[in-house]
Amino acid sequence: MAYRVLRWFLRLVAKVFFRQIEVVGLEHVPTTGPVIFAGNHPNSLIDPMLIITTCRRRVNFAAKDTLFKNRFMRQILRGLGAVPVARKDDHGAKADNEAAFTAMFGVLGEGGAIGIFPEGLSHDNSQLSKLKTGAARLAIGGAAAAGQPIRVVPCGLTFINPKRFRSRVLVQYAEPLVVEPLAVGDTASHDAPAEGAAPASSPEDAKRRAKDLTLAIDAALRRLTINAPDWDTVRALDVVRRLYQPMDISIEDRVELSRRFNTYYPQFADHPSVIATLAKVRTYQQELDELGISDRELAHDLTKLDIGARIVRHLSLVSFWLPMTAPGAPLHVPTVLFARFAGHHLTPRKDVVATTKIVIGVLLALVSYIVVIVTLWWQSGWRLAVVAGVILVLSGWATLRVLDRFRLVRRALGTLFRRLRFRREVVRLRAQRAELVAEVIAVVNEVRPKDLTLLFPAEDPRRGGGAVEPS
Repeated sequence: MAYRVLRWFLRLVAKVFFRQIEVVGLEHVPTTGPVIFAGNHPNSLIDPMLIITTCRRRVNFAAKDTLFKNRFMRQILRGLGAVPVARKDDHGAKADNEAAFTAMFGVLGEGGAIGIFPEGLSHDNSQLSKLKTGAARLAIGGAAAAGQPIRVVPCGLTFINPKRFRSRVLVQYAEPLVVEPLAVGDTASHDAPAEGAAPASSPEDAKRRAKDLTLAIDAALRRLTINAPDWDTVRALDVVRRLYQPMDISIEDRVELSRRFNTYYPQFADHPSVIATLAKVRTYQQELDELGISDRELAHDLTKLDIGARIVRHLSLVSFWLPMTAPGAPLHVPTVLFARFAGHHLTPRKDVVATTKIVIGVLLALVSYIVVIVTLWWQSGWRLAVVAGVILVLSGWATLRVLDRFRLVRRALGTLFRRLRFRREVVRLRAQRAELVAEVIAVVNEVRPKDLTLLFPAEDPRRGGGAVEPS
């Protein structure tokens, strides 16, 4: 019961924080039987929240034991059935996880699901960190303990703007890796051999098998994530992606295109056409940065009348929602502002900015709601308190709608201002962009592996007047 309530609450929190959550590959998630969800780990506590709220299975996550030191976090983690794990990074040689493995084997033996992040620690690097063998050892030992196959489902989490409130995220589930149980008579420890292997004859053999399964998990996660040697390369290839892609594509297609560019770029980085085109792309992006113009604004060839019509439409919706925000504004506005401040100024690492915003925002909202409801209940009775609670929730939802529309109004006004201020530059850059689009498509066709099917061929009817990422 506690798990279902917490999952419902986390689903609500996720819908509030993210403007769009796109989920792909749910058909790969087994509805019954033991499962291990193995995901990349770019955004701290938000990562397990997204898997818990989208996978349609009850998931017990392995969580570092230091999180259990906080009383508030300890209650939440226990409610979610989290298993504390001692990491060597925290405890050194004293780390002992026999009890943790035993508990997780028990969950798998009962046909349950375990969630784990093989990278170990959340990070904001431009590529996957080296995977630890814990997920593989858990799968191998769990199959032996349960006496049935364990399915390891790779989970790819890609955030469009990881730290931003009301951004978008893609959650992908890949086809599971199946780990068969050991033959009768083999050891059931978490150092047991992997799928289809002969009995473990030595500790070295067991380690090799765990390493092989870890490499398979690594390969599966790389097929779901964007990986590059540095963020400068990621940014440059993201510009290439925007120039290449047609209009109105899904987040899944956008991420897949970025993944392909970053995967194949090292093979062709020294190709003369690639070097020349990438240099032009970097120059183009630098000019956009200097003018404060985004590629999205440039690609949308909107007239001043079109921009004005958008502003009017957004303001009309703001005027509709704005009165509904008034009852809860004294609670919601300070909460949003302080959560934004705390996220950027009170966090030790970049990968926990979004988590800090969520935790502080949720705590402040809950405390303020409870204070208002309890006070009204005490002074005026339960009926008024219930009505006030409903009004506060509706006011909170209206506040989200207003914030979304204000963001679009601000973007449209900025576009209109830059359109008027940099008229000549905009015309020149738009012509330059059209040339770059044609050049990028030509270079991709020239250097791509011939056995690689193009995600969006040059004749794709959605290309229209230029490629642009979805709004």
